[in-house]
Amino acid sequence: MSLSYSFKSAFQSLCREKWINILSIFTVASSLLIITLTAFFLYNIEIISNHLPERFSIVAYLKDNLSQEETQTIIDALKKRGEIVNLKYISKEDAINELQQALKDTSYILEGLSENPLSSSIEIRLKKDFVTSSSARQISEEIKKISGIDDVYYGEKIAEAIYLLKKSIQNISIIIFLTISTGVVFVTYSTVKILFYRRKEEIEIIKLLGATKGFIRMPFLIEGSAIGFFGGVLGIIGALLFYFAITYRLSMVIPMLKTLVFPLEILVLLPVTGILLGIIGSVIALGRLRL
Repeated sequence: MSLSYSFKSAFQSLCREKWINILSIFTVASSLLIITLTAFFLYNIEIISNHLPERFSIVAYLKDNLSQEETQTIIDALKKRGEIVNLKYISKEDAINELQQALKDTSYILEGLSENPLSSSIEIRLKKDFVTSSSARQISEEIKKISGIDDVYYGEKIAEAIYLLKKSIQNISIIIFLTISTGVVFVTYSTVKILFYRRKEEIEIIKLLGATKGFIRMPFLIEGSAIGFFGGVLGIIGALLFYFAITYRLSMVIPMLKTLVFPLEILVLLPVTGILLGIIGSVIALGRLRL
């Protein structure tokens, strides 16, 4: 009975104080929209950054005149390393053929060569967790100690850039989420506080009738969560409109925008986040009021 009364009271308050609640819902929706758009862009940047390690490789150059057995021994030793996801052996002949294809428009550069100046090599790809500047350096130094390997090249700057990009994405998303969430909590806090004072006489009457603090607080908690929920729903609508505007309108000018992905998890997470932030704001507001 008390729960049905709380929902009925909260619904009546939402309708009675509709302009305050509508303003609060749109404010919450705007804040959650910013979170959604940030998550949308960071999600797509994360997808791109996750593919960057796949393009990163370490190249181990082999000494000249190695026998087939010696080369295979080196390959077997590398395959045993847990950091390596796959490797590819490139012979001197394959290396010069690839260079000729790359320089097909300026092939005359190679015409004066009497012999193949390139070395056989092994292209090594690392697991994503090891594509950092420090890990790549350490692995390269260890590989260089293997007998038969002449030199090792790894893109230190590339590895460092990939690592810093992923860390920056994580840090930015955390900062934005905490900042906007604080704003949503403050909006709900202010709204519930205003609604409480507007119903102060009604609250005093039901207190005289023996109402408990929990009974009094429940409608405000429901109202705060409702503001957060509807704000989340409007935030989703705004985010979807933005997404379709980008992928269907702007993609005519910039075709690459068609590849952007909208994370479907947001459709559930945003209203839930709105409800939780609404409840937190309501709890803080009611905790500072004397009942």
